Amino acid sequence: MALALALGRRGLGSTWPNPAVGAVIVRRDGGPPRIVGRGWTQPGGRPHAEIEALRRAGEAARGADLYVTLEPCSHHGKSPPCADAVIAAGVARVVSAIEDPNPEVAGAGHARLRAAGVAVDVGIGAEEARGDHAGHLRRMRDGRPHVALKLAISADGKVAAAGRKPVAITGEATRDRVHLMRAQSDAVMIGIGTALADDPMLTCRLPGMAAFSPVRIVLDSGLRLPLGSRLVQSAREVPVWAVAGAQASRSAENALTAEGVTVLRVAHAHGRLDLAAALKLIAARGITRLMVEGGPILAAALLAADLIDEAVLFHSPTVVGANGVDALEGMALAALTASPRLKCVASESVGADTRMVIERR
Repeated sequence: MALALALGRRGLGSTWPNPAVGAVIVRRDGGPPRIVGRGWTQPGGRPHAEIEALRRAGEAARGADLYVTLEPCSHHGKSPPCADAVIAAGVARVVSAIEDPNPEVAGAGHARLRAAGVAVDVGIGAEEARGDHAGHLRRMRDGRPHVALKLAISADGKVAAAGRKPVAITGEATRDRVHLMRAQSDAVMIGIGTALADDPMLTCRLPGMAAFSPVRIVLDSGLRLPLGSRLVQSAREVPVWAVAGAQASRSAENALTAEGVTVLRVAHAHGRLDLAAALKLIAARGITRLMVEGGPILAAALLAADLIDEAVLFHSPTVVGANGVDALEGMALAALTASPRLKCVASESVGADTRMVIERR
């Protein structure tokens, strides 16, 4: 199962709207267990992991055990049910980490296997699988993506220089980790303030990994995203979605659309874009794992709305100065780090910086 989990992680960020599943087929013929097939969900969500593992195993799958990180599907989507393929291959036993909460599956895959005489065990590796499949689980249960906030914070609690001007806070090792986070996310989201101040690209710039860049989303109530920005100018290479208010200019939408930007619209709530509605709209388009990179206004709004499932904080020894911009608009950082709804689950050094991971309780 540990191998199946590791294989499944290869697909993180590239399989949406489907979960990134891993599968391993093992024969036990009296000697040591022997791996005869392995697979993981392919880009775009298919073929599924089980189908890949069965293809590699061939006839050796008959009488073997299948370890899979999520319950095999039982419904006809764009491909036939994996449970049927497992049965047809003659697999003797299926070990699933967790049941799939998708209402089209929800135990039906396991029931179909058992009805065909396949032994089924559920629960090995469940904790790790819930983490790896957090996006799929959240989307199925709550209709929104798993939201992971990233903050790079100076020693004096700042994320930008005076006037919201960008400043290098963390080191190269941290920047590499952030690019990896992007590659493992379906989408990365910023607010229009960050887009205007930083003119970011938000792509994955690790060597050889440009193709793993996520969808780039800007919350832009009034559609102020400049046509000459790096996001707009690269929208035909890496998708850009602008989430606007219902009253935003139609001419601005037409201009952005002409450059390859997808414009989505949601209602306002309390004078701002309705964040919960925006997340549901994004999930409806298939996004399961959403990384949020800024800025302080958006981070504070998500925290206030209890929409943060995970926060990754990179603390730097760099000092920005008293006039710098605080990490959370109108809130102390402790509102995040000491929130009763969140808990610290990991801390490590990344170069000269410290990485802290906080998760929903």
